[in-house]
Amino acid sequence: MSNPPALFSIPCLAWCALATACSSPLDRPAYPTHPHSADLHTIHPVDPEDYPVTDLNPDSDHELAPATAAAPAPAKLALTLEQCRAWVLSHNLELDARLIDPTLAQASVTAAEARFEAVFFGNAGFNDSQSPTATALEGSVTQNIDGQLGVRLPLRSGGTLTADFGGNRFETDNSFSILNPSFNSSASVSISQPLLRNAGRRVTETPIHIARLDARAADARTRLAVIRVLAEADRAYWRLYEAHQQLNVRQQQHQLAQSQLQRAQRLVDAGDAADIEVIRAQAGVADGLEAIITAENTLRQTQRQLKRLLNRPELPQSGPTVLHPATDPNPVHYTLDLTRLLSAATTQRVELIETQLALVRDALNIDLQRNATLPLATVSYRYARSGLGATFGDANTQIFEDNFDQHRVGLNIEVPLGNQTAKANLHRALLTRLQRLATREQQEAQITQEVSDALDTLDTTWQRILATRQSVLLEARVLEADQRQFDLGLINSTQVLESQTRLANARSREASALTAYQISQTDLAFATGTVLGQAQIRWEPAARD
Repeated sequence: MSNPPALFSIPCLAWCALATACSSPLDRPAYPTHPHSADLHTIHPVDPEDYPVTDLNPDSDHELAPATAAAPAPAKLALTLEQCRAWVLSHNLELDARLIDPTLAQASVTAAEARFEAVFFGNAGFNDSQSPTATALEGSVTQNIDGQLGVRLPLRSGGTLTADFGGNRFETDNSFSILNPSFNSSASVSISQPLLRNAGRRVTETPIHIARLDARAADARTRLAVIRVLAEADRAYWRLYEAHQQLNVRQQQHQLAQSQLQRAQRLVDAGDAADIEVIRAQAGVADGLEAIITAENTLRQTQRQLKRLLNRPELPQSGPTVLHPATDPNPVHYTLDLTRLLSAATTQRVELIETQLALVRDALNIDLQRNATLPLATVSYRYARSGLGATFGDANTQIFEDNFDQHRVGLNIEVPLGNQTAKANLHRALLTRLQRLATREQQEAQITQEVSDALDTLDTTWQRILATRQSVLLEARVLEADQRQFDLGLINSTQVLESQTRLANARSREASALTAYQISQTDLAFATGTVLGQAQIRWEPAARD
């Protein structure tokens, strides 16, 4: 028998030393280094003197004008509510991130189902032994080369089915050995099955059911994200409509103030009024300019908010494009049944859907933890056939031709003493379900309040529309009367300007009421767990590569 060369271990040792000395790419950080501490501890000031200064001296010759008067007219885009929703669904950043969650949850389902996949295994080994012996019947130098190939299949009943084939080559310096070297082959099939703990499909398939419930919960959360983003887009759209209306109101007020200035100038030129009337009218014009500047700033902010939601590359937040709502409000009074709305909310609100899925998951977890408190009892059976020969061919022939059978039946039992860990886990699972039931009752009460408040707000905003429209009609009549009295010299410009302000404020409240009514419809739909309108929304998770 020939011994293996002593140099066999030298390359192995050299390779291990080289692998230990070299740094692995996995050991290097995949994230950027931290910024310098000086950057974090320094606050750079902004000096207003570094920027151009506008002279606001009232004695200067420049003409007071709205902030955007000197800017070139930007491009305009008429945007309908349907188009706004479509763009939000296709380009919103939050939805782009949320649509990945269902795909991630489905990957967890696939991983849970893969626990029953068959596993191919193999092993090989070499053993060289030199040891002193006390008798000539034993060899002092032996060499053994063995290997095994097989397939292991986890069963849904909780057991394991294994089929393997193995062989070894044995060589010794024992002179009494008949076959030297000798070859041994074996083929076996075995099965093991738990009887109590971890036994049955109800236990083994629980992780799959839990993963599927988590996937449905991820779908529910994504659905809520879609509804929330659409509701936010609707609110931003109607706030943009209100901002345009408020700007129109203030521009109309400014035009009325200019008309009053012209009217006062004619009376002064005719000698029918004092110069103070012109000054009062000029003050009204200045106040109107200030209101226009404020309304323009509000319009820019609301446009920026809507552009952020749209996330269109051709509509950057800092871009000059002015968005104009092309969909007008539809102030129609609705008579809604609170009981019907609450019934719809209990079946459509994502919070309740997610809680119900969690309750089912808790019930499965309770069954799993209750099974974990049982003793571990496993029965096993193994059938094998073996062969021995001077070559591997002889050994394999004996496996199929000769009757060298082996049967083994076994029983393994483990009974935890005390079993406090399993009992504590079961108790925690029971308490978690009780806590979840209390949470569901709290959610139902909260949803009832939200739906009721949303319905009351809808009715209130409708009454506001009726009241503000009546106020606009009356204030318009008052202004006409005050203008006639001013022409007759019965009142001064200040009183006319006050009537114009009251009319503008009434129109402003009417625009706010119309906007609030549209937003209250969106809020009511959101409170019931759906979106406003007749179009059905269908979303799809992000594609899996």
